[in-house]
Amino acid sequence: MIAKLFLPGEEGGEVQSRAAGIVDRVLAVAEDEVAGLVTHLLALFGPRHHDYQGILTRHAAVVASRVQAPAELSVARMLLLGACFTAEYAVEGAAVTNPSAVPHPDQSGLPPGALRVVLSLRAVGEGHLSSIGFAVGVVGPGPTVRLEPRTGPLTTGLAAPADWEPGRLRTVLAADGLDDEVTRAVLDRLDTAAAGDDLERAFARVPADLLHRPQAPGILAGIRSIAASLWRVEFPPATTLAQRVLWPAAAVETNGMEDARFVRFAAPDGTVDYQATYTAYDGRHITPRLLTSPDLRVFTASPLTGPAARNKGMALFPRPVGGRRLALCRSDGETTSIATSDDGQAWELGRPVHSPGASFELLQVGNCGSPIETPSGWLTLTHGVGPMRTYTIGAILLDLDDPTTVLATLPEPLLTPTRSESDGYVPNVVYSCGGLIHDGRLWLPYGISDSRVGMASVPVEPLLARMTRPGDPAA
Repeated sequence: MIAKLFLPGEEGGEVQSRAAGIVDRVLAVAEDEVAGLVTHLLALFGPRHHDYQGILTRHAAVVASRVQAPAELSVARMLLLGACFTAEYAVEGAAVTNPSAVPHPDQSGLPPGALRVVLSLRAVGEGHLSSIGFAVGVVGPGPTVRLEPRTGPLTTGLAAPADWEPGRLRTVLAADGLDDEVTRAVLDRLDTAAAGDDLERAFARVPADLLHRPQAPGILAGIRSIAASLWRVEFPPATTLAQRVLWPAAAVETNGMEDARFVRFAAPDGTVDYQATYTAYDGRHITPRLLTSPDLRVFTASPLTGPAARNKGMALFPRPVGGRRLALCRSDGETTSIATSDDGQAWELGRPVHSPGASFELLQVGNCGSPIETPSGWLTLTHGVGPMRTYTIGAILLDLDDPTTVLATLPEPLLTPTRSESDGYVPNVVYSCGGLIHDGRLWLPYGISDSRVGMASVPVEPLLARMTRPGDPAA
C-alpha cells in the first residue's frame, strides 16, 4: 500500500471541485471528536505508511487555500483534513510482473558463491496503473535462489523537479516540436537568468507582443510540461529497497511507468551507476524515458529523444562500444535494431539485427533486457510473439566489437509458458526485462502471464554451445 493524494470527484471526471464542502464539514467537527478520529487514524494507518503524519500534512496543504482566514487549525484538525484527501492504493493489487535483475550495491555478509541481486518489478494496481517496485534476492551458490522478505511500509519518497543541463532543455523542446519564437524567448531569458531564477520568471519576461499571440498559452503549457518531465526522487536512508516505489511524477507518465530495464552501467572513466529505460504512458501515448541512480536510493528520471526513442522496449548496453553508447530498440514495432548515442539521451537509429522469422516469433521480436557481456559475445535475450499471441524467450549472440553482427542464434525458445504459466492477467506470456550471469549461470527473472514472477537459471556454456551460427546445419 501507498497513501496517495485523493481529490473526491476527480476519479469520476467531475469538473466542479468538491473540496470546499469537504473542508467546511471538517471544520465543523467538534475538537474533542477530531482528537478521537485522529488517534484512531494514527493507530490504524500509521504502521502501514512511512511518515504517515507527514503525508497527511502535505495533502492538507493542497486544499489549505479553502480554509477561510483567520481560521487557525490545530495539528489534529490538519491531520484529519489531510486524511479526507488521502487514499490507500495497492500498487500490486492487479499484478506484479516483468522483472529485471542487477547486482545489489551491498554484497556484504554473503557466503562464498552467493550474489545479492536487485529485482525491479512492474507493479500494476487499480485502473491498470503501473509503478516500479523492487525486491531483493540471493542467487547461488549453485542453482539456488532465495527471495529476501518484503516487509515494512512502502514509500514513494519525495519527488521534485530537477535542474536541466545547459542546452538540454532546448534540445528536448525542439525534438517535441517546440522551436518557435515564444519558446526561444523563454529559453533566451533562462540562458541569461541569474542563479535561482526559474521558468515562471522567464515566462514573466517574455515580450507581451508574443504572449498575445493565440498559440502562446498552448506553447507555454507545453514548455512547462516538458520542463517538469525531468524529476528527482530521494528515499529516506532508513528504507530498504523493497519499501521503495517509483511513482509517476510527470505528465507523460500519469497512467503508468512500465517495464524498467535496469543495467549496471560502467563509464569509460571508471564510474559505475544504475540506469534503466522505462515506458511512460499518459493514457494515449507511450514515451521511452531514462532512470539513473548512483545507489538505488536517489533517482533521476529524464526524457529520451531521437528517432530511436519512439517505441517500447529500449535496452541499454552496460558500457560504451567503439566510443559510443548503444541500445537495443524496436522502432518499427517488430524488428530489433541497434540505436546509437553520443550522450545517452539523444538516440539515432542503427541497423536492424534481428527480424521475425522463426515459428515462435512470426508476429514480432524484441529484447528481454540489456545485452550481457561474455567472452564469446553479447548474450542478448529476446522475446518472440507467435501464434495465439504467445510470448516466448529466446537468445541471440552479438559480436563484442560490432554488435550489429549476429554471431549465433538459439534455434528454439529458451523459455516457453508451461501449462501452469499460461493463465493470468495477460495469458500465454513469459517475459523478462533483463537477467545477469553469476558463477557461470544465466539467472533470468521473468514475468508469468503478467500476474506473477518466476526465476529460471541455466549454465551459460551449454546455452552458448546450443546456439547455431549462420551456415550451420539446422539443430
